[in-house]
Amino acid sequence: MTHQLKDGGQVLNVGMLARVEGEGGMHIEIKDRQVVDVKLNIFEPPRFYEGFLRGRKYTEPPDITARICGICPVAYQSASTEAMETICGITTTPEIQLMRRLLYCGEWIESHALHIFMLHAPDFLGYESVLEMAKDHPDVVNMALRLKKAGNDLMELVGGRAIHPVNVKVGGFYRMPTVSELEALRPALEQGVEDSFAAVQLVAGFDFPEMEQDYTYVSLRHPDWYPLERGTEVVASDGVRFPVAEIPQRIEEFHVQHSHALHARFDGGTYFVGPLARYSNNFDQLSPRCQEAALKAGLGETCRNPFKSIIVRTVELAYAFEEAVRIIDQWRDGHAPSVPTAPRAGEGVGASEAPRGTIWHRYRIDADGVIQDAQIVPPTSQNQASIEADLRLAAQQWVDLDDHMLTHRCEEAIRNYDPCISCATHFLDLRVKRTTSAEQP
Repeated sequence: MTHQLKDGGQVLNVGMLARVEGEGGMHIEIKDRQVVDVKLNIFEPPRFYEGFLRGRKYTEPPDITARICGICPVAYQSASTEAMETICGITTTPEIQLMRRLLYCGEWIESHALHIFMLHAPDFLGYESVLEMAKDHPDVVNMALRLKKAGNDLMELVGGRAIHPVNVKVGGFYRMPTVSELEALRPALEQGVEDSFAAVQLVAGFDFPEMEQDYTYVSLRHPDWYPLERGTEVVASDGVRFPVAEIPQRIEEFHVQHSHALHARFDGGTYFVGPLARYSNNFDQLSPRCQEAALKAGLGETCRNPFKSIIVRTVELAYAFEEAVRIIDQWRDGHAPSVPTAPRAGEGVGASEAPRGTIWHRYRIDADGVIQDAQIVPPTSQNQASIEADLRLAAQQWVDLDDHMLTHRCEEAIRNYDPCISCATHFLDLRVKRTTSAEQP
């Protein structure tokens, strides 16, 4: 809805930004055709999870933090278990690590499939929602539902539930799936491999705006595989690399007046976490088939066009399906689901690659295993500054569009991030304010 302000300015209100997880607000102010102010207004009160954790046992964060998000609970569980196991000196078995990676594949599959087809593809195909898109593209939507179901089924088997898994604990799992149970999922996962590579070709044919940003890309890295459930170090596109344990010394959280969610800076500057950073920092760790599909889709080994994030996510979707099949091929029955654990006083950091980017947890516990301090930093929080920078560039680039089209472009720029706003906020209202020098001296 558009209306004039008393001072002559123009405000465009969008009651709710569609097709993102959660709700939030945005304010864009334009004066004399120049974008003068952009704010991502996160005004939802804090959810106090870090406060809830203080005074709880070191074994509780996997179950408590999983409730933060219904889309990426495994990311929270993985980061919290890694942090606690680091503090307590717990070494898990290769089989436990393998099963954690398989569970993470399930989360990537269900999350990426949801965003690619249900939330983002309608932008490129010219529909208001996936429901309208389904009328003209039923085969695509049926494929999307098939892909997401495969991810949900994997989450349910390994995690105990498709949403907010309950089978994860510090030291491993409560129960390991059997070979026969995993083999039952194989046909759907093998079909998922072929469907997702077909999806790479599909999204590569979309029309992408020309727009690039030179952010510092930050992600995890592992010497042996593409980072999902963990990495051995943090790498940045400017060549900086350091152990996961040093994240709190390199990433600083801080308040801004217009947001209840903390912003973050890396080595003092704006940075970016997410599929574009992960892909660009780890292209060499993708499978040969994924690398070939990415290059055929028009991507280089580095991608800096945020609108092409849908291609990158589809490549990662294919990789997750490939990994799931590979892990099932290796699995044998009889592995212990967990290793013994005992508390030890200390402080530690855990990190994983959530579908939307790097998430990290820091905990300090006493000798009895009681949590004294907790810090949880999700990817959407870290990307707030880059989202605002993208919106500033997009609004300026398309400033001559009418309000309806400008709003649409701005919403697309937000959806490029697949923001999990529900992790930090619960309402989004978009406002574009236009003034001229004559109207507002």
